[in-house]
Amino acid sequence: MFPNDKERPDPDALLAQVQALDRKAARGKLRIYFGASAGVGKTYAMLAAARKLRADGQPVLVGVIETHGRGDTAAMLEGL
Repeated sequence: MFPNDKERPDPDALLAQVQALDRKAARGKLRIYFGASAGVGKTYAMLAAARKLRADGQPVLVGVIETHGRGDTAAMLEGL
């Protein structure tokens, strides 16, 4: 045994810690946007957040988006 072996961390514990971090990082996140009325900006805010995540290199999945004929909301869909 080397003199510094007592100071070394347990390799199995380190592996378990790294694996736990990997599992946590790989999980998706669900965000819900609440609003009581139409036209308060829920869809626009959601798309703005999606565009920021995409710009940061995160994968983004878009399902069905109802633009209600709003051009600015439709423009936010470009590139997603």
